[in-house]
Amino acid sequence: MFTKGQLVFAGFFVIAFVIATLYAYRGDKLLHQKFYKGSYKILIGFVLFILMLFAIKFFFKR
Repeated sequence: MFTKGQLVFAGFFVIAFVIATLYAYRGDKLLHQKFYKGSYKILIGFVLFILMLFAIKFFFKR
C-alpha cells in the first residue's frame, strides 16, 4: 500500500512533530499554568458527556 520511502518519511515526520510539540509546550508551560487553571474539569465533563451519550444509545437500542 505504501512505499518504503513513504513509511520512512512518515516515521521521521511523526518523530519531528512530537519533538517540536514538546519543545513548544515547554516554552508555554508557565502561561498554561497561569491562564488555563482548572481546565481539566472541562475535559472531565466533556468525557462524561460523551460516555453518557454512549450509555443512552446502548440502553435505548434494546
